[in-house]
Amino acid sequence: MDPMRTAAINTKKKGGIWPALALFMTAPLVAEFLLGNLPIKLLPALIVLAPLYGGGALLIREWVRRTGRGWPSILLLGMAYAIVEEAYTTQSLFNPDYLKLHLELLTPAYISALGIGGWWTLWMLNVHAIWSIATPIALIEACVPNRSQTPWLGRIGMSIVTLFFIFGAVASTTIQVKQDQFLASRTQFAVAALVIVLLVVAAFLLPPGRRTAAQGKAPSPWIVGAVALLFGSATLLVPQAWGWGAVAELLALDVIMLLAVIAWSRRAGWGLVHQLALSAGAALAYGWHAFLQHPAVGNLDSSVRIGNAIFLAGALGLIWFAAARVSAGTTQAAYH
Repeated sequence: MDPMRTAAINTKKKGGIWPALALFMTAPLVAEFLLGNLPIKLLPALIVLAPLYGGGALLIREWVRRTGRGWPSILLLGMAYAIVEEAYTTQSLFNPDYLKLHLELLTPAYISALGIGGWWTLWMLNVHAIWSIATPIALIEACVPNRSQTPWLGRIGMSIVTLFFIFGAVASTTIQVKQDQFLASRTQFAVAALVIVLLVVAAFLLPPGRRTAAQGKAPSPWIVGAVALLFGSATLLVPQAWGWGAVAELLALDVIMLLAVIAWSRRAGWGLVHQLALSAGAALAYGWHAFLQHPAVGNLDSSVRIGNAIFLAGALGLIWFAAARVSAGTTQAAYH
């Protein structure tokens, strides 16, 4: 039977498409509002942001799960998404004065041959791959333990989400162009396209996930979550003024955390609860750091901090719900 048709039948049998809808809305809320980049008064922007972020996260998740691949593929596709958004939709990777905000985003570790900032480029790859894409996927998958590895959409659903994503990208780009008429060079666009293709190809060349058993027991989910919170917070606090030092620190944090997760995930007992712990730590790092951040749009007033508290409370509520679902699923499995 056609796998897309099979997925559609399974979706109807196992509880509908609500996990897909939840991811569609969670991704932009994490990416922009939990981060503190946008204030709560701009929630109507979800009309554009949900198709862009939510559509992107959902398409990545569906294709990875359909092909039996795992988190390395999600992270690679998350980096491809980062370049799509920041090289084409916002062009922030190339714009020396993004939105005329005088932030000098490209100045730290500037690479003149490519016209990009080493720190900003690496920072965007981290932000989108880890927080915009992987974290929402992990959180919502934990909410549906029995469907965490299966597709949530059929052929029609995938087509609709693809159209939504295109709409979000076009609408976001149109708004961006009206605010800032900067246009990157053809060479920059071409190089960005090449990198995107290479990342996508690499993501699907990776073999389906098979864990190689290692000695020892997986650490407590509380330890995993605490480490994720620590490393996520450290990543958010790297001073851009350090230039190449900031690049080196970001890379070191990435490598250490990646090696730790690889080692832990090969041990006995590693499971969905640890995936939830990682995403919870990442989300909470965003949540607390938002209180230190000035929103990218608008003034810093009391409504901003009230919004930060509301989004952090929402993240805690989602984590609690996911933990309860994972715990219930584990208990049921123990009795079978």
